[in-house]
Amino acid sequence: QVQLVESGGGLMQAGGSLRLSCAASGSIFSIGAMGWYRQTPGKQRELVATTTSSGSTNYADSVKGRFAISRDNGKNTVYLQMNSLKPEDTGVYYCNAQVRPSMAPMTAAYWGQGTQVTVSS
Repeated sequence: QVQLVESGGGLMQAGGSLRLSCAASGSIFSIGAMGWYRQTPGKQRELVATTTSSGSTNYADSVKGRFAISRDNGKNTVYLQMNSLKPEDTGVYYCNAQVRPSMAPMTAAYWGQGTQVTVSS
C-alpha cells in the first residue's frame, strides 16, 4: 500500500530548468535511500541521483553540477532540481525509494509511475 507519486515533468527548452517531486504515501515505518532514474527508448534505466536518509548524495557524471537532489523527510518527499537542461536529458524519470512499510519486517524498493521530461534544442 506504499505509493510513490511523481510530479513536475514537462517540456522545456535547452538551458531551462525543471523541478521534479516524488511523494511517498501509505503505511510507512521508515524510508532509506531515495533517488531518481531515467529511461529512454531502447536503453536501460539509468541512475540520475540518489540521496540517503542522512542527506548524502550521489550523481551520474552527466548531471553533476546541473542537477541537485534533496529530500524532506518530514514529508517523505524527494526532489530533483534540474538546471541547464540539455536535449540528452530527455526521458522518463522514475522515483525510487527504499521503504519499510509499517508492520513489515524488511525494506523493499518501490518505484513511481514515471514522469516525462522532454528537452528541446
